Amino acid sequence: MTLTAIALNATLKPSSGEPSSTDKMIDLVKQALTARGAEWKGTIRLADHDIKPGVTSDEGKGDAWPELRKQILEADILVFGTPIWLGQLPSTAKRALERMDAFLSETDDQGRMPSTGKVVAVAVVGNEDGAHHVSAELFQGLSDTGWTVPPGGPAYWVGEAMGKVDFKDLPEVPDKVTQTVEMLASNSHHLATLLADKPFPGVKQEG
Repeated sequence: MTLTAIALNATLKPSSGEPSSTDKMIDLVKQALTARGAEWKGTIRLADHDIKPGVTSDEGKGDAWPELRKQILEADILVFGTPIWLGQLPSTAKRALERMDAFLSETDDQGRMPSTGKVVAVAVVGNEDGAHHVSAELFQGLSDTGWTVPPGGPAYWVGEAMGKVDFKDLPEVPDKVTQTVEMLASNSHHLATLLADKPFPGVKQEG
């Protein structure tokens, strides 16, 4: 069985803007996953889409989320890539998490959310400290909405405080970042393989 993977890029920059350090980090995870046989289904840059505010799966006319939701849930592994802004998640990442809140009320008769059995890997970049805070927020929100978090994550890079060097501008990827990405990809691929073979059973819902 070939596993599939897709990424969300929560950069605040649209695709028409300057290059994204988050894209560079996502690409490292992509390379590590595809080297293990996963099929890459692409990267969704959230800033390119009109994702309406709300906590349902469809917020009406012009809402881009229903189609993005479909693409995300078709994959076995979600790579959630995000920068750090003001020491926290950017609004684009929070919007995606808020829309996933709908999963809590979209369970099957065993109480399983649409994301149950799907693995999520987290990749973070920024120029200040905050990677642990951002990943903690993401892991909590993603776990609450049904995703399975593998051990060994997240993969991240943060530059010197008050510095001006972005991850995309580094001449070489630091060895520690590469090692962390490889472990995250290995654990994510392994976990997704196990869940594809033996899904979570859930618990029969009363009433």
